[in-house]
Amino acid sequence: MLNILWLFFFVIAFILALYQWLVLGNVQSFPGLVKSIFDMAKLSVEISIGLIGVLAFWLGLLKIAEKSGLVNLLAKALAPLFKKLMPEVPEGHPALGSISMNMAANMLGLDNAATPMGIRAMEQLQELNPVKDTASNAQILFLVLNTSAVTIIPITILLYRTQMGAADPAAVFLPLLLATSASTFFGLLAVSIVQKINLFNRVIATYGLIFAGLIGGLVWALLRLPHAQMTAMSSAIGNFLLMLAIVVILIYGWRKGVTVYEDFVEGAKQGFKIAVTIIPYLVAMLTAIGALRASGAIDAFSQGLGKLVAALGGDTAFIEAIPTALMRPFSGSGSRAMMLETMETHGVDSFAGTLVSIIQGSTETTFYVLTVYFGAVGIKKIRHALACGLMADLAGIIAAILLAYWFFG
Repeated sequence: MLNILWLFFFVIAFILALYQWLVLGNVQSFPGLVKSIFDMAKLSVEISIGLIGVLAFWLGLLKIAEKSGLVNLLAKALAPLFKKLMPEVPEGHPALGSISMNMAANMLGLDNAATPMGIRAMEQLQELNPVKDTASNAQILFLVLNTSAVTIIPITILLYRTQMGAADPAAVFLPLLLATSASTFFGLLAVSIVQKINLFNRVIATYGLIFAGLIGGLVWALLRLPHAQMTAMSSAIGNFLLMLAIVVILIYGWRKGVTVYEDFVEGAKQGFKIAVTIIPYLVAMLTAIGALRASGAIDAFSQGLGKLVAALGGDTAFIEAIPTALMRPFSGSGSRAMMLETMETHGVDSFAGTLVSIIQGSTETTFYVLTVYFGAVGIKKIRHALACGLMADLAGIIAAILLAYWFFG
């Protein structure tokens, strides 16, 4: 599936560029297309190099957490849940602890911490994978949960809205949480249907209620704050918990007799290796995305959708946010640029400016996560991972649009 999709991106980009040149007389169509491909190839390497330091730091901490037994404690706490969701993963396996830490970082909106933990979890799941070039059920479930992970504290989105001068930067907090929850639910539902997981199992339902209670409690606490304080408090809580996790890992490791410095360095060495490993996968995917974007395919789709909605008598106010929605599954930086462009053009507090904020935080960059995580362990056959991930993306985007109309329409 990924082979066909990757080829499709380049073919569509070529056809549209040819149309612009021969029919519309745009002689810059192919120079722009080729420039975009080369720029994205360069960006792929820059992203990988930029990941080295972050990967090294978190993989070093994870090495301490593993040797001290802290990861095993996390694994045991979630063992009943993952025994039902991932029956092929042995109870107490270190992968379950890494998955837990990754999901916690995602919930706090801490992407830099989530990625190294996610790669480590994928490596540990790969050790259990009997067919090394094909994604296992557990790896697919983990990836889909990662691409749709609930973001309880959307630090980045709130900070962007603050910088853009929003009257109430935290106004999107609740609709964004609901949208990302919808993304996670439908992503998990899609995987459960394919893998025949019973989501109504008593154990899964119990963990779900506990999780919902924790989210609800945090939301209740934050919503009680004055709006002006919510953004600052959300950022403070997220970063406090991140620093707390670092200190807990180090102190717990030291108390358990781990040589924290030496083991940190040993784990950090893996950061460079992983960053280099994912370069070819990033180049392949980002150049295809760059070609598709430069060809005007995304703009053409948005305009076509706008005309269709108008013809049916619908409200087209959401169309201005569609480019961000279409780019979101492909590129975090691309969708972020489109979000900021929409805010700048229409105003950060406009309907379109508010909607793009919700869309940006409603789901993750499925293609990027798939490329990095599967590329790090050499998986080529992704099975139903992409389809389920895109289902989660679609659910999150639709929920974001509906919620924007509900809260701000």
